[in-house]
Amino acid sequence: MLADERREAILRAVERQGSITVKELAEEMGVSAVTLRQDVRELAGRGLLTRVHGGARALAPAGPAPVETPATAPSATERYAVGLVVPPGGYYYAEVIRGVQDAARPLGVRVVLAVSGESLSENQEQVRRLVAGGIDGLLLMLHPGLRPVDEAEQWLSGLEVPAVLVERRAGIKAGRLEQVASDHAYGAALAVRHLAGLGHDRVALVARVESPNTAHLSAGYAEAVESMGLRPGPEYRIVTGADAAPADGRFDEVIRAVEAGEVRAALVHNDIDAIALVGILRARGLRVPEDLALVTYDDEVAELSETPLTAVAPPKQAVGAWALDLAVRRLSRPATPQAEILLRPELRVRASCGARRRASA
Repeated sequence: MLADERREAILRAVERQGSITVKELAEEMGVSAVTLRQDVRELAGRGLLTRVHGGARALAPAGPAPVETPATAPSATERYAVGLVVPPGGYYYAEVIRGVQDAARPLGVRVVLAVSGESLSENQEQVRRLVAGGIDGLLLMLHPGLRPVDEAEQWLSGLEVPAVLVERRAGIKAGRLEQVASDHAYGAALAVRHLAGLGHDRVALVARVESPNTAHLSAGYAEAVESMGLRPGPEYRIVTGADAAPADGRFDEVIRAVEAGEVRAALVHNDIDAIALVGILRARGLRVPEDLALVTYDDEVAELSETPLTAVAPPKQAVGAWALDLAVRRLSRPATPQAEILLRPELRVRASCGARRRASA
């Protein structure tokens, strides 16, 4: 069936029934729901019907404007429905989700949240359910440990609806995906430059093994050290999770290096680990920033530390807002060139790096 024939059939069905659901009409016409949703969007854009969640209804007849009730208010209709898939737990994602929500409201976009599991099959099932439920596009913050990578990227490249990776980076096999992420390499370099500007010629990096951002942080850290001619500092990898050592044990190497005077400045990812490290140092008679100038990476709870922590803050809300905007642009103008957007973090200076102490000396 040609596109014009499908759209004529949709208009006839809407005129005859008053409203239709995409799923039922697609089955009746023998076409995919994705194709039919695109037809409904096109017809709604031409002012020939009104698009609602899961289907369409006939235009309201001309006449006096009805009094709005909760059932007839503008919120009963929507421009698009977008699925947002996030990993379970983790404080990082709340700000990204908030950014998506804030951007969606004025655009008339409904956001449908789904929590994915750790396996590829669990993520595939969540996406399948969202698409079957009538969403128009996807925002994907997939589990950072998703394996196998090649199979995951192949699956992502063949999704039926437009998708945007959020705070994730995919390889060339997932080239059809648009991407929005914080430039974590830039953020790490920002911290190194700041500490170097305070007189530190050797900076350590302390980062979680399982974090999807650690590789980017390490790359930005190494590039900044080399470009500024600093002495290469040690890189420590911290293991967390159910099988990890107690906090004291995780930081043994770092503590020994600080006690020996080998490490006087560090970038620590993330806030929770940085706050734990500050407490352990204090228990050993060591002080921040006097014995260790410290910059944390995240700035979720950095200011709540006993010594407020200087922090690199990824623009989480902006990442969510840009991702939602990209999805809407793709749905509204499918021919728009694909985008990969990196947003730069900012440095928020507090007491833990010694900047204020030095400035007032």
